[in-house]
Amino acid sequence: MSSPTRVSVIGTGTMGAPIARNLVRAGFEVTVWNRSPGRAQTLRDDGVMVAETVADAIDGADFFITMLADAAAVTEVLDDGAGLDPAGPDAIWIQMGTIGLDGIDHCRTLAADRDLTFVDAPVLGTREPAEQAELVVLGSGPDHARQPCEPVFAAIANRTIWLGEAGAGSRLKLVVNAWIVTLVEGLAETIALADALDLAPARFLEAIAGGPLDVGYARIKAKAITEENFTPSFKLELAAKDAGLAVDAARRRDRRLPLLETIAARFDEGVEAGHGDQDAIATYLTTTQPAVAS
Repeated sequence: MSSPTRVSVIGTGTMGAPIARNLVRAGFEVTVWNRSPGRAQTLRDDGVMVAETVADAIDGADFFITMLADAAAVTEVLDDGAGLDPAGPDAIWIQMGTIGLDGIDHCRTLAADRDLTFVDAPVLGTREPAEQAELVVLGSGPDHARQPCEPVFAAIANRTIWLGEAGAGSRLKLVVNAWIVTLVEGLAETIALADALDLAPARFLEAIAGGPLDVGYARIKAKAITEENFTPSFKLELAAKDAGLAVDAARRRDRRLPLLETIAARFDEGVEAGHGDQDAIATYLTTTQPAVAS
């Protein structure tokens, strides 16, 4: 009888923790590591092993997933590549965080320097889809990695889109995130306008109900605003980071996107106002506050 496939998850935050749990439920042998050890320790009751170091987590793993906040975190945690040295020759590195084009290029170089298979596979979805194994994986990497990765992706997602060479996944993630942050800021300002005009947000939702303008995401986030419940499923500080990454990516291709630039600045304003740890829709709160001085 063959031993179970070993998967390590580096980063057990909002997304990494449920990903680890779902991998265990699917029959994988799962090890985790997190910079804040306490967050990783809570997973022991779910049958997850907790490594003391990144090297311990990577050593012997068939797959190791990095799910960290940004490119700087990945570089720091992996000691700019030195942390990859314990990886076996057949191990596959699956990079799932949203770290931008420069970040992915750097990770790809670090993997190539060690003849390590690298898969760029950011995910679509927030906390609840992650908990329910209903993420969408935007996979990209060498053809020989696609089939081995399929069981891992199937354990955490209800759909995988395979996009070819590594880097394509992150490019599509930036495109989707540009749409998401546009929806978030547009809804926040729409509700703010309704309030200024003495109209209940429910009237706006009633007006668009059932037609091509209706968006389920708007209903979820409008409810958060009206109930003043900004418990994060996607933190504003991360939305600000992602908006900035999209702006940077556009500039690299000689495209200027003034709306997205404005949204990125608006989100930064909300973070500076102290709303960074709240849900992205907390950008609404900046409509009732004076502008933050630059």
